[in-house]
Amino acid sequence: MPIARLAQGGRWRVEALRALPEACLLWFTRGQGRVTLDGVTRGYGPHNAIFVPAGVIHGFEIAPQTIGFAVFFGFNLPDPLPGKALHLRVRDAAPQVELSALIEAASRELDGGRPGAARAARFQLGLIGVWLERQAAVQPNEVEANDAARRLVARYSALLERDFRTGQGVGDYAAKLGVTATHLTRSCRATSGRAALEMLHDRRLYEARRLLSETATPVQEIAAGLGFSSAAYFTRAFHAATGKTPSDFRRAG
Repeated sequence: MPIARLAQGGRWRVEALRALPEACLLWFTRGQGRVTLDGVTRGYGPHNAIFVPAGVIHGFEIAPQTIGFAVFFGFNLPDPLPGKALHLRVRDAAPQVELSALIEAASRELDGGRPGAARAARFQLGLIGVWLERQAAVQPNEVEANDAARRLVARYSALLERDFRTGQGVGDYAAKLGVTATHLTRSCRATSGRAALEMLHDRRLYEARRLLSETATPVQEIAAGLGFSSAAYFTRAFHAATGKTPSDFRRAG
């Protein structure tokens, strides 16, 4: 789908930290901004391909002039996708045209209603996976953790995605990582511009907003499922972050 459509339900749908159960590709053809991937924030520009494996925390800014596509790979593709996150700046015209053509071909199959369309689209998505593999082999991957802070924050992001529903605090995560909470927070600020606690709150509140807008789960069950000690505490935290109570947010959606 066009990247701009992702933000139609609110900018939180693209900017807040989240992880998806399926892999996705962000292909920016115009505009610029910042993307956070595995706890590291960096700039993106035209003809940047950002591959996010399933379960990897990410978020990105979107400006009015941003143009591109988000590709969601679903499941049961004919071939495996890359096993790690990628941020590729594609400078040559030939691979730029090739990727855009593959995305358009997959979209045509899904929209055309022809016999075998779903199977054909899966093969087109598989070819996009091959394109990613080939481009990753010939140019640097900006996601590669090349210093201690980035490696630490990448590990924190993975733990965060696994445990953000448990109610653990930053100190608990730091202890698991073998560092102090102060050191973890300093590393997070250096790589993403957010404190470790901000990253934790962002991930929990994204999930809260998603559940409120997409399900009928009662507020008290959402609070308990996200590790809040009470529904009242959840409501206060949600209101402080969004300016709305959970019930008001749900009604507005």
